[in-house]
Amino acid sequence: MAIAIDYYLANIGLEAQVLRYLLKSMRPRQWVKNLFVFAGLVFDEKFFVLPLLGKTVLTFILFSMVSSAVYLLNDIVDIEHDRKHPEKRFRPIASGKLRLREAIIAAILLLAIALPIAFRLNLGLGLVTGGYLLLMLVYSFVLKHMVIVDVLTIAGGFVLRVWAGTIVVSVTRFSPWLFVCTVLLSLFLGISKRRHEVVLLSEEAVNHRQILDEYSPKLLDEMIDIVASATVIAYSLYTFSAENLPKNHAMMLTIPFVLYGIFRYLYLIHQKNLGGSPEQALLQDRPLLIDIGLWVIIAAAILYIF
Repeated sequence: MAIAIDYYLANIGLEAQVLRYLLKSMRPRQWVKNLFVFAGLVFDEKFFVLPLLGKTVLTFILFSMVSSAVYLLNDIVDIEHDRKHPEKRFRPIASGKLRLREAIIAAILLLAIALPIAFRLNLGLGLVTGGYLLLMLVYSFVLKHMVIVDVLTIAGGFVLRVWAGTIVVSVTRFSPWLFVCTVLLSLFLGISKRRHEVVLLSEEAVNHRQILDEYSPKLLDEMIDIVASATVIAYSLYTFSAENLPKNHAMMLTIPFVLYGIFRYLYLIHQKNLGGSPEQALLQDRPLLIDIGLWVIIAAAILYIF
């Protein structure tokens, strides 16, 4: 009896360990990227419409499930390259703590649950979610090996998140400028991540990912300068040209917070070497987190009160 109990407890411990490694591989920190699905709800001024809020929350969950499945598949595809990376070699799949079979089954289950629910909720949402999955799969096997196209594809994923959010709430006053801002901001983050990889890995970069040999810190810095400047300009144009904003152009008051956020992130890239993980910078850098919080509060007050 004692042996049987010990065996049962050991199995429970093993299963808990597998679930812990599985959750880590699903990258819960990166689910913050899926908050972009709330853009349609917030900027169409429908945040307090509870049925639409519920649909958007569900959309966030569905995109988190699909993106987690993609992360698992990415780790499976990149297992050999990740084992040569100074940080990624500790990931559960690359280190061997999570077996390939377990990761594949989990990815299939996540997709088998998320995609049918997305189609059931809204046909358009199902198509966009499926398009996001397809784009990420093509990225994993083909597009991430194509210079410049790789970061453009990442930006495309963010646009699809925003688009999905606009579909479920049937937006009527959502400014096209916000799609432009999404593209530019995601390019800024994606290029910054590439720069971090090139600088961190140095001569070993090409051994980790062949495409990194096509980039240099100088090229990436110039690309960052362009998209950072364009982001500020596009957002500024949005603040005084979008039709649904107050006619007194009060949204322009949020421009300084966007400027600070970009400057702060550039500081983290160049001085703290944190550009490799946007979600980590967001969650761990207090000044950046405060800045974003203030932007949210002021923008919400302008949209919903004034």
